[in-house]
Amino acid sequence: MGIGDNLGESFEYAKEALVGKWVKWILLIIISIIPIVDFILYGYTIRVMRGIKPAPELEDYVQLFVDGLLYIIISIVWMIPAIIIGVILIGGSVGVAMMSDPAAAGAAIAGMGIGLLVTFIVAILCGLFATIGIVRFARMEKFGEAFAFGAIKDKIGEIGWGNYIISLIVVGIVVGIIYFILAIIPIIGWLLMFIALPFLAIFSARFICNLYDSAGTA
Repeated sequence: MGIGDNLGESFEYAKEALVGKWVKWILLIIISIIPIVDFILYGYTIRVMRGIKPAPELEDYVQLFVDGLLYIIISIVWMIPAIIIGVILIGGSVGVAMMSDPAAAGAAIAGMGIGLLVTFIVAILCGLFATIGIVRFARMEKFGEAFAFGAIKDKIGEIGWGNYIISLIVVGIVVGIIYFILAIIPIIGWLLMFIALPFLAIFSARFICNLYDSAGTA
C-alpha cells in the first residue's frame, strides 16, 4: 500500500469509526481533554493498531486505561537513551560554560550545539523503534514485545527504512497542517482542535497499523 493509499484508507477508517457515531465521538473528546483519563484514548489506539476492522467499539474502559498507561510507559522507556545522552552532553556543556575561562565557555557553547544535535538524532531513532514497538505490544499483547530490538529492526527493514521514515514524516505533516489550520480559525479554532483530536488519533493509529502490515509487500 502506497503512502497516498494509506492516507486515504486511514481517513475512511477514522470516518467510519466516528462519523454518525456521535456519542462515541463526544465521549472520546471528553476523555482526551482530562489528564490521566486520556490514557483511555491511547488504549483505544492500541486496539486500532491491532488491525481490527471495522473500528472497535469504545468498551471495557479499565482495559483501555491499562493499555493506554502501558503505551505511555513504552514511549518513555524508549526515550531513556536520548534523555541520558542529553543530560550527559548538554548538561556537561552547560557546566563548563559557567566557568570563568572565556575559551572554555566558547568551546562549551559549541559542544552544547553538538550535544543538542546528537540528542535530537538519538531521540528520532528511539521514536522510530518505539512506534513499531508499540504496534508489537498491540499485536502480541505482551509488554516485553515492545522492546524486542532485533524483531523491531527486522520489521523496519521489511517495511524499508526509507519508506518507513518518509511515511511517518508525511503523516506527521498532514496532521500538523490540519492542526495549524484549525488553530488559526478565530474564536472556535481551539474547540475544533479538541473535536478533531480523537479523529486524528484514530487516523494516525490506522496509518501506522497499515504501515506495519505493509512489511515485505512492496
